[in-house]
Amino acid sequence: METSIVGVGVSVSDRFRTVAEEKSARIQNLAPRAQRLDVKVTHRAYHNGSREEETVELTVTGKGPVVRAEATDGDKFAALDLAVDKLAEQLRRAKDKRVDARNHPRGAKLDKGSGALQGIDVQPASVDTLHAVATGAIPVQTSDEDEEYTPVVIRTKNFGAEWMTVEEAVDRMELVGHDFFLFIDARTDFPSVVYRRKGWDYGHISLTAAAPPAEELAS
Repeated sequence: METSIVGVGVSVSDRFRTVAEEKSARIQNLAPRAQRLDVKVTHRAYHNGSREEETVELTVTGKGPVVRAEATDGDKFAALDLAVDKLAEQLRRAKDKRVDARNHPRGAKLDKGSGALQGIDVQPASVDTLHAVATGAIPVQTSDEDEEYTPVVIRTKNFGAEWMTVEEAVDRMELVGHDFFLFIDARTDFPSVVYRRKGWDYGHISLTAAAPPAEELAS
């Protein structure tokens, strides 16, 4: 597996490269189909240098979905250890889930007759409720313009739309280590999200507005 190591705002020492390459063997054992491991080390200083931290991001690419994990610590070696542990846990969870799914099929199932999803603890809002929200009969809480302003940094990421089934979205969510995953439901063409509940339970929410056709996004 090829390993690439880069630093942002910090130089990457030969010792760190050696340690990172040694730990890549652990990832290779858990993800034998992986072809590349990207390690990104980012240095951040706050309040005129009174606090500094190192963030290590790991990205595994190869045959299959991309797997990511990151961790932050005052020491980049400790951050690397934490990120590797997170990545290993995500790979183990995904592997266990695949084995469990083969032995005990579970998750959302589509009833072709009614078009309803079964096996998940989520019920869509009724037409009356949606209409009440749209007409203002049910008030929607908004922020108070006079509320004291507090600067908050919001990280924004944009991704291209991907069509997949609910089951595939759950698998992808496990691999990236998030608590939710946005996608376009291949069965309905509706924007949807799956999210993690307690244990091995998952939820699924779908909007009632169709996504633009794939050819329009590609144009």
